Amino acid sequence: MSILLDSSAVTSENATGARPVPVRARRRGEPRRPPTRARVVAGRRRAVVPDCAPRRVVPRWPWLAVVALAVGLIVTGLGVFAEGMSGAVPERTATVTVGVGETLWDVAQEYAPSADTGAVVARIKQVNGLGDATVVPGLPLTVPVDSGPLGAGR
Repeated sequence: MSILLDSSAVTSENATGARPVPVRARRRGEPRRPPTRARVVAGRRRAVVPDCAPRRVVPRWPWLAVVALAVGLIVTGLGVFAEGMSGAVPERTATVTVGVGETLWDVAQEYAPSADTGAVVARIKQVNGLGDATVVPGLPLTVPVDSGPLGAGR
């Protein structure tokens, strides 16, 4: 590569010597820069960002509290609704004999299938004065029954 520094235009030849490439002479006061770095052209500098007020961050926890409250109300409402759907313990009672291998839960499901089984078992314990859920086969129990007909064998 050859550079001529006279008043004529400065040119440079490629390594192959094929054709000359014009080279611009360095202006006075222009800093030296590597050829890969772009030259700063007048009016093309980056805009200076003015000092701004800090950005206000909106707290998001109130939304979380509102959503949690809404979910809690929905779950509570569904619980109250579901409790009202389970049948009440029937008032009508009958005396039945406990079979072999039967529990109070089995008896409650057989004679009051539309009512809440846990509530029927509690009512059987209350009416018969039972302290625990253990029953002896052949024991007569007073149980709440639905208005439907009783089992054929009872």
